[in-house]
Amino acid sequence: MKFNRILLSLLVLSISCLSPTYAQENLIPLPIKMELRDGALNLSNGIILKKTDSSLTGEYLLASAIIAEWKVAESAVNNKQLPTLDLQLIDEASDQKQREDYIIKIDNEGIRIIAHSPTGIFYGLQTLRQFSVQNKSLAHCEINDQPAFPWRSFLVDVGRNYQPLHLLKEQVDIMAQYKMNVLHFHFTEDVAWRLASKKYPNLTAASNITRGGGEHYSEQEFKELIAYCKARHILLLPEIDMPGHSQAFKRYFGVDMQSDSGIVYIKELLKEFSQTYQDLPYLHIGGDEVKITNKNFMPEITEYVEELGYKTIGWEPGSNLMPQTIRQLWMGGPKRIPEQGDLIYIDSKHLYINHMDPLETVTTLFHRKIGEQDKAHKNLIGATLCAWPDRAVSKPLDMFYQNAVYPALVTFAERVWRGGGLAGWTCNIVDENTIAYQEFKNFENRLLNHKNMYFSNKPFPYVKQTGLKWELIGPFQNEGNLTRSFPIEQQPYADGIEVTKTVEGGTIILRHWWADIIPGAIEGPLPNTTWYARTKIWSEKNENKSFWIGFNNLSRSYASNTPKKGTWDNLESKVWVNHQPIQPPLWEQAGIKGDLEVPLIDEGYTFREPTQISLKKGWNEVLIKLPVSDFKGEDWQNPVKWMFTLIPSN
Repeated sequence: MKFNRILLSLLVLSISCLSPTYAQENLIPLPIKMELRDGALNLSNGIILKKTDSSLTGEYLLASAIIAEWKVAESAVNNKQLPTLDLQLIDEASDQKQREDYIIKIDNEGIRIIAHSPTGIFYGLQTLRQFSVQNKSLAHCEINDQPAFPWRSFLVDVGRNYQPLHLLKEQVDIMAQYKMNVLHFHFTEDVAWRLASKKYPNLTAASNITRGGGEHYSEQEFKELIAYCKARHILLLPEIDMPGHSQAFKRYFGVDMQSDSGIVYIKELLKEFSQTYQDLPYLHIGGDEVKITNKNFMPEITEYVEELGYKTIGWEPGSNLMPQTIRQLWMGGPKRIPEQGDLIYIDSKHLYINHMDPLETVTTLFHRKIGEQDKAHKNLIGATLCAWPDRAVSKPLDMFYQNAVYPALVTFAERVWRGGGLAGWTCNIVDENTIAYQEFKNFENRLLNHKNMYFSNKPFPYVKQTGLKWELIGPFQNEGNLTRSFPIEQQPYADGIEVTKTVEGGTIILRHWWADIIPGAIEGPLPNTTWYARTKIWSEKNENKSFWIGFNNLSRSYASNTPKKGTWDNLESKVWVNHQPIQPPLWEQAGIKGDLEVPLIDEGYTFREPTQISLKKGWNEVLIKLPVSDFKGEDWQNPVKWMFTLIPSN
């Protein structure tokens, strides 16, 4: 009975979203508690924005912008006949969580946003901004909202691939819109040190940068970014990775960071940083992927950074971090973070979107349970979504198509605000007979609404996946011969063909490349087998339609080889529509050996022209061949990604 009631409530929610009056049910993140009430606030004659608190100057400007976006007149005259928009600060917050709480009340008298701090008011306004005014009216409602996790972060790796300031600001704006509150700024790397130094100006010289020569941030630009974040209630977390990922440091100074001379130089840079940039409470000191040759390095640096006034954060696993340093988890499978001891954690495990297929990104992040906990506790403060495009890009915007940055960011914002999720890690769409499926379907509808409303002119590589069902048929023994054919290729719907499993989605991962941690669609897959996936696609007329088609989606962090000429992938996968083979793209870099300095051009379905397929009126039969030999892969840079993507691209 409980399950049926939940399904009914979700169904009512999805139906009510069709009504303009209740457009606020498309909110992301969906508030923890929202009650829609009878009646609507009439805004046809305008609204008065009450300005009674000098600490809310920025929030009043945002409120005025929202009123203008609604195309409602903002009256400067105190007219008792007009409704009001009132931003009310109440008793000071007792903790971080309460500082971000807010209440919205809409009734005949107007709109009230109530919070303990300007941050809560700001979040209430961001929720209000997503409301749709129809016929100059807003439905009556009350929202009581608060985050499940106080640390809701997004990491940008500008050390490897520089991003111009205007693009960083765009991401900050989107973070603010969806109530993210930390920008993790990774600006030092092996390839480059990207923040100007007054004492050592040639540290950022083109001669010392191996990718994007000379591209770095000036002192003025970095201060501008800090202020831009602060105005949007976002903390900027700088990361100076130590002692690893520091070849740019070593090239310039000519010494290893862990040496006696190296410690002197890095301390000078740290002191200059602290004196130049104020009001940054945290400093990420890195510590990952490095051989510790000086066991005193990290304790000494930690003590020094703390003397400069910072709280430290470091990667775990990594170097010998001090107990007071917050641990940012990045490696290993799902593990519950218990409420015990004194160590504090930030979860970033399986939150690296550079390893994920773009459609998989949304599925994975929506179901992801932070630290395997429903909400924060004293040892688990939240999570950081990471974009680590290790591979060079031709231009910064390519990262957003290759890694599905904005769909990922919006999805993660929902999960880290609301908490919950599924135990373990998920890559495919879950069974349709579960509550989790109904929740995902509802979120996908909201996500696509936001794509249309807010991302029409931005890279947003995501399309509706629910409703596209595939029948998996197999296994057929190919004895290591990936080109071996089976009768189903001639008659995909012949009598007697037994369907092994039905799955759903635009991307289907048969066996995850981290199969020991993440289950794929096929249970206990065997090497030297061939599987087939079939579906039928309806068309109202004879037409050419654009499709995303892909296999073996290349990680943007590995030096993966590109597909050979005339193939979809290195597994001899094939596609037929109405018995006609669909030819793979004419790869611009066919069959080249992987190289992190060679940008991807057309290897992924979201950053090349879609495949045009001729459809007939009525049902069209689609058959995909999916052979595999072993699961070892040529090397660690080329894991076997046994998967496929086929879906209309619009």
